[in-house]
Amino acid sequence: MAEISRSALFGKLNPLAYKAIEGATVFCKLRGNPYVELQHWLFQILQTQDSDLHRIAKHYGMDASNLVADLQNSLDRLPRGASSVTDLSSFVEDAVERAWVYGSLMFGGSQVRTGFLIVGLLKTKNLRNVLLSISKQFERIQIDELSENFHKILGGSPEEAQAATESGAAPGEASGAIAPAAMGKQEALKKFTTDLTEQARGGKMDPIVGRDDEIRQVVDILMRRRQNNPILIGEAGVGKTAVVEGFAQRIARGDVPPSLKDVELRVLDVGLLQAGASMKGEFEQRLRSVIDEVQASVKPIILVIDETHTLVGAGGAAGTGDAANLLKPALARGTLRTVGATTFA
Repeated sequence: MAEISRSALFGKLNPLAYKAIEGATVFCKLRGNPYVELQHWLFQILQTQDSDLHRIAKHYGMDASNLVADLQNSLDRLPRGASSVTDLSSFVEDAVERAWVYGSLMFGGSQVRTGFLIVGLLKTKNLRNVLLSISKQFERIQIDELSENFHKILGGSPEEAQAATESGAAPGEASGAIAPAAMGKQEALKKFTTDLTEQARGGKMDPIVGRDDEIRQVVDILMRRRQNNPILIGEAGVGKTAVVEGFAQRIARGDVPPSLKDVELRVLDVGLLQAGASMKGEFEQRLRSVIDEVQASVKPIILVIDETHTLVGAGGAAGTGDAANLLKPALARGTLRTVGATTFA
């Protein structure tokens, strides 16, 4: 089922609103909050010199100092301690969608202004409840009057002449405040792994014969709920890679159990993962990104790690964290599935 992309939806924001939500993602990260909430966004809008929101507040006699204090108190009640921003709150996405609906259909707007945002929030019951829980100052807004006299009340606002952003980027993407994995992107996977199943479907592999028993054992282990990470051990040249390629070909032609039919088999390029990772922790961060994207993927992914022994202590420099410590928890819980290959010491 097709869905509206986040970049297309937020691309309808005018520059002021978009800059504010982008600032909100950075603000959220600095505060250690896990999700970008309406509080972050409204707070950032009020940091601008002038906007529809400023004019609405003035028109309805909202106390600016109390409004800011309420926002600050609401922000202080949010969970803290997150090392990164998980995602935008569902309320934020719903608010933009409702603002676009009301702005385009009721006012004929071609972009989302902060005034449309307030209208959408107050005209949608659950969003109105969220807004009023942030500050009772919003109760002063007479939504019917605002809807009927919108352009009169907001005449001269700097947002009148602003066009839609059409940036092509979702909030948090440009600043890097929200990790690509959280937004459904797979940048680390595309950079550091190769899709073997795609190669198999494209006929880019030679047929593999004589490895049925080994492939069957790999499948049996992968079907387990826990401890489901097979490892191929043998001298160089005995055919460890052939077993992996044979497994990829079976997935491509559907000759696997139902739970493995939609799996992507991706080979992790450890050399590329290490290349240029001279800064302390840089290698581990790359590996962490790969793991996060595998676990966040809608389509199940099995990682193939060739020469697995090189991954242990692969950071190199003294004091650099052991990559194995990143893999162990996910492997033990069964949330990350791998096929390893290594030679005898």
